[in-house]
Amino acid sequence: MEEQLLANAPFLHGVFDSIPAMLFIIDDDVKILHLNATASNGLGLDIRHVYKKRGGEAFHCVHSTEVPEGCGHAPTCKKCVIRNAAAHAVNGEGIYRKTYVLLTLENVSDLIHLKSLLPICMHCKRIRDDEGYWNDVASYFASHLDVEFSHGLCKECLEKFYPEADSVR
Repeated sequence: MEEQLLANAPFLHGVFDSIPAMLFIIDDDVKILHLNATASNGLGLDIRHVYKKRGGEAFHCVHSTEVPEGCGHAPTCKKCVIRNAAAHAVNGEGIYRKTYVLLTLENVSDLIHLKSLLPICMHCKRIRDDEGYWNDVASYFASHLDVEFSHGLCKECLEKFYPEADSVR
């Protein structure tokens, strides 16, 4: 059946190819069964070369070569957004249980750039979060990026706030 996904439906094939987003039909193991013209042209992929390859292998994921079994078997693969989304859909965790999953890849670099602009107070340097609350820099990064800070003093602040430390050296 997989070989026939869109072959017997020229109309659906035409619609699928006319969508300007990169679309892939994948199975529960993230194996590519079909891709549209946008994905083929945009990523330079040919269905003959990626058919039944796992997404990580087709997209050259750095983790797909970590273990001999390939994509989906490295320890990092448990956190893979694409693999987990496909499993979520196939396992019926959405509205319907699906045999195949439609994967859409979008260029979100502009969105990431906008998200990277942080509103920061020009006086106290606290950062405003999406809910409008002001957080100190360390707490904001700890809660949004899972980053912890260690503290130290730059040379200028050491001289300004602890001038006596210079005489100790």
